[in-house]
Amino acid sequence: MDSRGQGKMIAVIDVSSAAQILLQTPKKEKFETALRKAKLILSPDLYVSELSNTLWKFCTKKIYSEAECLRFVEDGLGYIDSFTDSKELWKEAFGEAVKNKHPVYDMLYAVLARRNDGILITNDGDLAKICEKLSIKYCF
Repeated sequence: MDSRGQGKMIAVIDVSSAAQILLQTPKKEKFETALRKAKLILSPDLYVSELSNTLWKFCTKKIYSEAECLRFVEDGLGYIDSFTDSKELWKEAFGEAVKNKHPVYDMLYAVLARRNDGILITNDGDLAKICEKLSIKYCF
């Protein structure tokens, strides 16, 4: 992806949407457009292990080669300008997870977007609904 940082907003991207870009699915254009509008792209540090694990699954199922998966992970890591330590987010994310009956790891992304008055870019429909409920901007 090129032409980043042309916009004025802050974006938080989760792995569900990054995978759509990396694997060039039909939603790729929508998510890339949202990223291009951002001046800064953030993610919790969880993104690194989550992205790596997602591509490891494709590798073990022989959908993509190990070399392709490594490239996808490196490309996906390149989308992020700054990672936030999950230790800074966990308590707020935990509270929202309990209230919304949704996993903490997803709520880390939502909380990071809310704290930065940013937009969450996600391919997770349930998470998008929670963002709407919490008045967090999102791209789904």
